[in-house]
Amino acid sequence: MEYSHIIVRYGELTLKSGNRNQFLKKLTKNIRYNLQGLKGFHVQTKHDRMYIHLDNNDDVVEIMNRLKRVPGIHNFSPVLRAPLDIEEAKKAVDNLLKTKLDKEYTFKIQTKRPNKNFTHNTNELNNIFGSHVLVNYKNLKVNVKQPDFIINVEVRSEGIFIFTDFIKGTGGFPVNTSSKALLLLSGGIDSPVAAHMLQVKGVEVEMVHFQSPPFTSADALQKIFDLTIKLSEVVGKIKLHVVNFTKLQTEIVKCVPSNYTMTSTRRFMLRIAEEVAKREGCLALATGESLGQVASQTLESMNCINNVTNMPILRPLLSMDKVDIIKIAKDIETLEISNLPFEDCCTIFTPKAPKTKPRLEKIVAYESRDDYSELIDDTLTSIETYIFDKNGCVIEQDMKEIAEKKEQKEDFSDLL
Repeated sequence: MEYSHIIVRYGELTLKSGNRNQFLKKLTKNIRYNLQGLKGFHVQTKHDRMYIHLDNNDDVVEIMNRLKRVPGIHNFSPVLRAPLDIEEAKKAVDNLLKTKLDKEYTFKIQTKRPNKNFTHNTNELNNIFGSHVLVNYKNLKVNVKQPDFIINVEVRSEGIFIFTDFIKGTGGFPVNTSSKALLLLSGGIDSPVAAHMLQVKGVEVEMVHFQSPPFTSADALQKIFDLTIKLSEVVGKIKLHVVNFTKLQTEIVKCVPSNYTMTSTRRFMLRIAEEVAKREGCLALATGESLGQVASQTLESMNCINNVTNMPILRPLLSMDKVDIIKIAKDIETLEISNLPFEDCCTIFTPKAPKTKPRLEKIVAYESRDDYSELIDDTLTSIETYIFDKNGCVIEQDMKEIAEKKEQKEDFSDLL
């Protein structure tokens, strides 16, 4: 079957009013970006929906596969378009039914008529097309309650559109239409899914990853690169900040009682992440934490860890079940990468019996036994920043501002 168009519907985006055009421009740009390399189409954006005109059907399957992953699309339909003529519309219905000749089916006609100037109303159109199908297709019977398929007829000013399928999209808002957040990216399953959930809500996500060489390997870092590249596929580019955490983390392990080292490690990660977020203009931090999943993700642990920052911390997976998180990871193609057996700095230094209900006054007392200011300075100057697109690393740069601060011997003690 040769489809003439794909109709794209916006869903949640329809709630926007005054700034709707801005969102539509961004969505159009994102769709064109995601369809790069494919041919035989052009995009037309309208207020209530988008039309992808198909010059041919050579790449139509791949176009639809890519559209499924674009945030801001509620659903879409491959359609046949006829001019505003009943007989021509019947021919389009015949084309649509070519795949329904193999056995008996039940059907229903469902008509919408946004074009109120068209001669026939919806009831008349239902009767016209229903009668046409019953007369010409003996294997098809009407069932208005539970049909095998619905023949949708939409009469619009651009023509009469005939289709059967509504293909579910990602939903949400176009990527990068909201402000920035800095997400702590580990090598696990959860944090890439959290990044995706924020992207779907329009948040521009930057990543920060903490590595501890030689305890963590080059393969573990490559895993982080691969996750970032995968997450960049629908957004264009993603910035990743890699922190050399070895000196600071080993000092924590030496000075803090073992059952509190995980809590303290997370607190120092947030201190470093907050500084990076401020420099990058991010308005919030984000994590892949899910309530109660591990010792650092109890409410008591979160309370102790959050205490070091006044910046909002977004946790999009907080109340989600692991099964649902894994399903999303599979859908966005990060699960296989996350399951690679290369450990990050958190898993390598995990104590045998981490505290699940740490007390804030205790962790503050433990950390006050040592002066970490110089180690924080060194850690901040160790940060390397990469900008990735779906083809790999396109830019690599050091955080020059932090390096300059170090040379000027400015004080980072306010982080403590």
